[in-house]
Amino acid sequence: MRAIWKGAITFGLVNVPVKLYTATEDHDVSLHQVHDADGGRIRYQRRCEVCGKVVEYAHIDKAYAEGKTTVVLTEEDLKSLPEERSHEIEVVEFVPSEQIDEIMFDRSYFLEPDKAAAKPYALLRRALEETDRTAIVQFSLRQKTRLGALRSRGKVLMLQSLLWDDEVREADFPSLKEDVRVSAQELKMASSLVDNMSGDFSPDKFSDEYQDQLRQLIAAKLEKGDALDTAATFGEQEEDEADRGDAVDLMEALRRSVEQNRATRKATETKPTAKKAAARKASAKKTPAKKASSKKAPATKAATTKSAKKAS
Repeated sequence: MRAIWKGAITFGLVNVPVKLYTATEDHDVSLHQVHDADGGRIRYQRRCEVCGKVVEYAHIDKAYAEGKTTVVLTEEDLKSLPEERSHEIEVVEFVPSEQIDEIMFDRSYFLEPDKAAAKPYALLRRALEETDRTAIVQFSLRQKTRLGALRSRGKVLMLQSLLWDDEVREADFPSLKEDVRVSAQELKMASSLVDNMSGDFSPDKFSDEYQDQLRQLIAAKLEKGDALDTAATFGEQEEDEADRGDAVDLMEALRRSVEQNRATRKATETKPTAKKAAARKASAKKTPAKKASSKKAPATKAATTKSAKKAS
């Protein structure tokens, strides 16, 4: 077990240094989301709505919005609060244990005494046990001021955080206002059923059937080899896949550029411009007709004229 908080129980002039441990844990199988097409992990990003960038936790502050105005509270602001700096579990009063409504119980923690505080720790635990009392305490944990119940559980002191009074809702259903009549015979039969089903509570008799079946399902799929390589779905491999996606986008852009350039060149080669055609025609007209003594001169002139006509 790992301590999540260090402080001291204070009552009267007595100070008991303690460490705080989480007393419960979640036994649910941890599942994450993947893409059904390729098994790639689906992640949620903390994206800023102003600049559009993904923001790391180190650059995230808290804020309170009231109407059109938002107040940003930095980590330094929150640490400056007096209650947040307090590391005391202050005993306010001792009350009969049966007076605490179970609906108010929230989280449960174990308290371990420092070596030098073993005796006052044991003394407080025994006193609560002998008097059947629970200490109502106030303390701060994870940027919250909390109300708590400090009580004895076997050889350990247990701290249970309590909901504040305004956090417990009142039951307000329309059916509660109806006048429901129960006959004496019906009540007798119901009481008889309760007696027949009565017994002592043993938590170890019960198990989470859904989680048991889920584990069996996972084991069966693993045995059949119906599984993916974890590195291929998330972790460092995800960065490689992201780089590959960028490369694919670049290759696609290059391919389109080549095709576009090829089409442009083809159009240029098959359709000479009017300027080039006019230049050829002008060149043909400027060619002088030489009086040659040779008999081949007329043939040359005819060939030139024919070429000029073909070009035009």
